[in-house]
Amino acid sequence: MYLFDDCEVDPQRFELRKAGRPVHVEPQAFALLTYLVRHRDRVVAKTELLDKLWRSRYVSESALTSRVKAVRRAIGDDGQRQRVIATVHGVGYRFVAPVRDTDEPPVARVPQQIRYCTAPDGVRVAYAVSGAGPPLMKAANWLTHLDLEWTNPIWAHWLDTLARGRTLVRYDERGCGLSDWDIGEFSFEAWVDDLACVADAAGLERFSLLGVSQGGAVAIAYAVRHPERVERLVLAGAYSRGRSARAATPEEKEEAELDLQLGRIGWRHEDPTFRQVFASQFLPDADRELWDAFNDLQRQSTSTENVVKFLDVFSHIDVSALAPSVRCPTLVLHSRRDLRVPVSQAIELATSIPDCQLRLLDSGNHIVTADEPAWPVFFAELSGFLDAEAAELRTMEA
Repeated sequence: MYLFDDCEVDPQRFELRKAGRPVHVEPQAFALLTYLVRHRDRVVAKTELLDKLWRSRYVSESALTSRVKAVRRAIGDDGQRQRVIATVHGVGYRFVAPVRDTDEPPVARVPQQIRYCTAPDGVRVAYAVSGAGPPLMKAANWLTHLDLEWTNPIWAHWLDTLARGRTLVRYDERGCGLSDWDIGEFSFEAWVDDLACVADAAGLERFSLLGVSQGGAVAIAYAVRHPERVERLVLAGAYSRGRSARAATPEEKEEAELDLQLGRIGWRHEDPTFRQVFASQFLPDADRELWDAFNDLQRQSTSTENVVKFLDVFSHIDVSALAPSVRCPTLVLHSRRDLRVPVSQAIELATSIPDCQLRLLDSGNHIVTADEPAWPVFFAELSGFLDAEAAELRTMEA
């Protein structure tokens, strides 16, 4: 968190407060403010800002100028005084106000409660509840761990954001995290049943549902089977068909099999270079520190044998026939340059699902990180979509 004058900037929670009160800032303006604060030791060129915020240097400079004006208004600065953000004519901008930064969170994190339920086949599934407000359930995705991801830099900002003003329910899918590992065979149907088991155990009668990566396919299947319980559906980095399922040409089939082989070999060896292939695909825009955090979480979340089983099932997922039967409002969020799940999958989802919105993010990361400009945009889109649900409920109650 960054402190200057009477302002507080919290990038992870996407919050600007002035004199202790929240100040509304558009996502791109907030990303601009955060970037200038982080690079306050130097003048930041206009071309750099255009590249970082828009991923293009061909956007009109007037767009950047309007964002700077919006930031100045929000923090109590202006173009005359320039006591916080100074214009360096012909070059760019520099954040000149004294800044105090702190690692202490502005608001204490609400502790999570970890509980267990038992699936119909006897497998124990761990789930966690945090926050307060309208319920939001997150379907399990690639190698979750309810305890470790609570403080892991890959997921901590997601959990803080998702639980803000909501009751967040998430769980470890069978075979990883705090759920049972030794379960024999894996199946897509069992994962859908696990989601249903957790929803029942948590007492969720009607709720919004978030599916990330392959968790999106599980969420779609559940939403179709239980339309009376899913209020809204959010799909982030999701797909309807796994890599093997969507491979049509001989070349695509060969590439899909190679991807599986790399995963199998990589996880059967202790050499971390194999796992770095996965890290580079999931987080190509991230630094080595985040790659290491991602790899550490993977290693501790499940066994080598289970990873190989996960990869095989993930690759053959296909809910393309179910997607048109989704009956709730749906939002698809996807990184434009996602290497792990191509943007064509997001377009396929948005085309197949009725009443669906598509929002593409300026990122190459499969999991959007806390310090990239795409994160506040992701947060704003998701919150706006879910807040619309709350507004509808209030109208109905009135």
